[in-house]
Amino acid sequence: MVLQKSSELVRINARRTDVFDIFNFKHYLGPNPYLDVGALVFDFALIDSREPLPLEDYIASIGDRYPKFRDQTYESYAHLFAQVVSEAGKLDMDLHLNRWSAKPYPNLTRISIQSLHERTTREVVYFVWDWFEAITQDEDFAFDEQLVKLQDRFRASVYGGPTVYALLRTAYEKGIPAFYLWEEGLMQYGLGKNHVRGVATTFNCDSHLDSEFTTRKDDCKAFLKTLGFPVPEGSIVFSEKEALAAAREIGYPVAVKPVVGHKGIGVTADVQDSKELISAYNRSLAAIPENQQTRIIVEKSITGSDFRLLCVNGRFVAATERRPASVVGDGYLTLAELIRQENRKPARLDTPTSPMSKIQIDEAMELYLDEQRLSLDSVIEKGRTVYLRKVANLSAGGMSIDATPTVHDDNIILAQDIAQHFQLTCLGIDVITKSLAESWKSSNFAILEINAAPGVLMHLKPSVGESVDVPSHILETFFESGTDARIPIITFNKISVEELQATIDHILLQHPNWTIGAVCHDGVFVNRSKKVLSKDYNSNVQTLLRHPKLDLLIAEYPEDILEEQGIFYQHSNIVVLDNPTETEMILARDVFDGSTVVIRKGNDISVRRKGLIEDYTLGEDEPFTRVYLKETGAILEVR
Repeated sequence: MVLQKSSELVRINARRTDVFDIFNFKHYLGPNPYLDVGALVFDFALIDSREPLPLEDYIASIGDRYPKFRDQTYESYAHLFAQVVSEAGKLDMDLHLNRWSAKPYPNLTRISIQSLHERTTREVVYFVWDWFEAITQDEDFAFDEQLVKLQDRFRASVYGGPTVYALLRTAYEKGIPAFYLWEEGLMQYGLGKNHVRGVATTFNCDSHLDSEFTTRKDDCKAFLKTLGFPVPEGSIVFSEKEALAAAREIGYPVAVKPVVGHKGIGVTADVQDSKELISAYNRSLAAIPENQQTRIIVEKSITGSDFRLLCVNGRFVAATERRPASVVGDGYLTLAELIRQENRKPARLDTPTSPMSKIQIDEAMELYLDEQRLSLDSVIEKGRTVYLRKVANLSAGGMSIDATPTVHDDNIILAQDIAQHFQLTCLGIDVITKSLAESWKSSNFAILEINAAPGVLMHLKPSVGESVDVPSHILETFFESGTDARIPIITFNKISVEELQATIDHILLQHPNWTIGAVCHDGVFVNRSKKVLSKDYNSNVQTLLRHPKLDLLIAEYPEDILEEQGIFYQHSNIVVLDNPTETEMILARDVFDGSTVVIRKGNDISVRRKGLIEDYTLGEDEPFTRVYLKETGAILEVR
């Protein structure tokens, strides 16, 4: 077993009782000298003055939480530590972060952990460090409590929303480049002219007018009615008095909801009398944003179950039944205790990958329980199911049940007919009916509202039933494959401004209508036009790759940039290396199978192309530029 000890660096971040030390953190957004994906890199060492327990003791303790660790062997404490950090970094959410490496040096080991959100990954490292030290000291460690905090940290990040994470993970699996645009608050999928940007399921190609129109529930409802689609009878009210009058005219039961809203906030269904209506009106009033006027819908409440029909690119892809949160009595626990017990289930972790949220206790729940002559202190008889809300709000703990295979053809046609009227990539249609297996033409069926930014987790991970891979349907709307999301990229380890401009000119002679982005240590260009060079090198690369007309990228990545920032993108079509260092040789690693790699060492040239290698020596006066410019023809012709 190898022990890496910190001799000169006796203690950097370590506390007095620690046997391990961790230091020199660095975060890379993309491929780097240590890992071919975005990673958090740090150094791990043992403290000279203290001795750790035998490695087997740590394995035994860790195996109580992660049994698979008992069946593996480890080269060192550092290798065990790296694998535990990688496993813990999935946060019991099944995150796709499973890449790691551990590179030993004389006095330390450099560990690299695949990372998405720097702050979360760094906190995971400290979490595992504390765990190892607790094992050393034979102290209790509040693993589950600390894990929940890490889950909350990730969920609060830009990647922590269920829909954003599902799309990001699917893009990763399909080889579609994806990154967050901090200035715009958007995700970008794809590169250059092939990219799209969006927030969750709303994209830059969507009509903002159509998106805004769906939030005006009264106007949208009137529009659907003119098309002959079934909508419940109702009206808009501006005061409690008008709400009471409207309910009397329509006839109880009624549903009450704000004109502007989302996620079922402020919605109350099955309002039976004036007392309930006043409470429902006040809940809707409280849900209206401060900058919006008071406009509340009172409409006929339809008997049936709540369903979401989802269309992507005008096509029906999924249906989900949504049921209100509920608990089942056991004869001795109160409702409050049953809710706490239910919320402890793994399925209710309330994370970007868990199928259910935690059940929320609020005024709406307590009022509904009161209608059932119950309270949170009521003990429920064994086997009795108690529904906790009238509205099937998933964010408040409701259940989702896949209904896709059951949908009647007429209902599919209805959904698609509605979707054709909106220039939106994703459209959620909320309906109420007894069963989607019956045609809307012959059943008690009503369209409740249209959603321009529907979530995907209810379809991807329903509480009950089969998963529907909605994220794939969405991304395949824009890209048939990862290749369709990319533009050609030529990467150099060193290139001067003059050589860069010569390369641009060479390509533009063949393709005069192209837009070419290029960046090197000394300048940023779009075609021959020089742009502002940012001090942060990868910011220049990102700026070019978000250019909506970019046909091709040329980028220089010398050793200092690779060590400091890593590569912003993954995979090049052509790599040109001029007397590369060992670190710069990683550029030849990060290529597609059919890519071309040109390497010059002195006057010796090696060209690797589609599995073939060609070696030769430069002529006495033959410039290196002549060699690699000839190689650009292959990708340019394909393009």
